[in-house]
Amino acid sequence: MKIGIIGMGWVGSSVAISTLHAGIARELWLNDIDAGLAEGEAMDLRHGASFYPSASIGTASVEEMRDADAVVIAAGRGGAPGESRLELLRDTARIARSLGEALSGARGLVIVVSNPVDVLTRIVQEASGLPPQRVIGTGTMLDTARLRQVIGRELRLDPRSIHAQVLGEHGDSEVVAWSSAHVGGRPLRQWPQWSVEREQAVATEVRVAAHEIIARKGATNHAIGLVTAALLRWTLRGERRVLTVSRRHEGPLGLRGTTLSLPVVVGREGATEVVEPMLEAEELAALHRSAAVLERAYASSLGDPSSAAPSGASADGAAGPGGQASPA
Repeated sequence: MKIGIIGMGWVGSSVAISTLHAGIARELWLNDIDAGLAEGEAMDLRHGASFYPSASIGTASVEEMRDADAVVIAAGRGGAPGESRLELLRDTARIARSLGEALSGARGLVIVVSNPVDVLTRIVQEASGLPPQRVIGTGTMLDTARLRQVIGRELRLDPRSIHAQVLGEHGDSEVVAWSSAHVGGRPLRQWPQWSVEREQAVATEVRVAAHEIIARKGATNHAIGLVTAALLRWTLRGERRVLTVSRRHEGPLGLRGTTLSLPVVVGREGATEVVEPMLEAEELAALHRSAAVLERAYASSLGDPSSAAPSGASADGAAGPGGQASPA
């Protein structure tokens, strides 16, 4: 498989090493606005060839990456002192639009990791002209992984035994689908060790996790690197897993034109079949509020002065080396 990664900051480099360890790339192509950074990362990764499945590693232009089986977009920039989130969003949107246009006609999948991931996934899809199912944002895959880890900690169980999902925006308006959460085939709310009163605190811990990490180390990168590598492995191997990825939707749960995360069957063709979750009325209303937040953020990215500033999507994209945004 040929895999390209655009943006070699904190996140892009973590995606690269996680992808190599996963053994899914026969060829790994790196790209950054700083060509020296991309080449340096390629050299560094090549020196570890004894410790991961065989793969050739080099640099490539964005246009050359149109021939890849999958291209990961991890490029963006952090905010400058005194700069508003709206200004940062518009600048990041311009970068995403430029990359989408350069990837027009790509034969494989495009995976968007940069934040705000839902808005940028929509922009890349529109600019590239690729079908919505082939432009996939990592969306709430990381939030869902965080949720399962926290619930597993509370119940003293492996997170892989927890079946619970975060839907909607990868950001402040995200929605935890508590009513459908299960553990070992049993509803979470029927577990004797679980209390409904804990749900708000757990949801808050998941929502602010990125802020807490960035406050301590300046960026988040390892978990999203693992998430992205897993998404690449499951898609390119055609495993048809149900994942909470972000894509543009036209119809499910009354959502039209909005790009956000729902459970979707993901395989070689991309994010194809939406599995409409069974939600309580309050959860469905929260999902539609999340969609409205994202619609306003998308409008503001286009320069609509009547749109409110976007929500605090993923800790505002803290910058890492190379000026790349660090998705959280």
